[in-house]
Amino acid sequence: MKAVYDRETDTLHLTLREGTIESSEEIRPGVILDFDAEGNVVSIEILDASQRTHAPNCMEFAVAAPSPAVL
Repeated sequence: MKAVYDRETDTLHLTLREGTIESSEEIRPGVILDFDAEGNVVSIEILDASQRTHAPNCMEFAVAAPSPAVL
């Protein structure tokens, strides 16, 4: 996964997986999902990110430990 914030356009782009974007859908004003040919979400674009997020240029990343039932 990759996150890129562009200050000039105030756009936050989250790439979830590599792939060719076949279609896009604006699911809410300023929130766009990009899909591959199989309908999988490839990326998310957030317009006017500084108005929609607390700090678009700062990211916190966490990986949850698997539950004991999964082990």
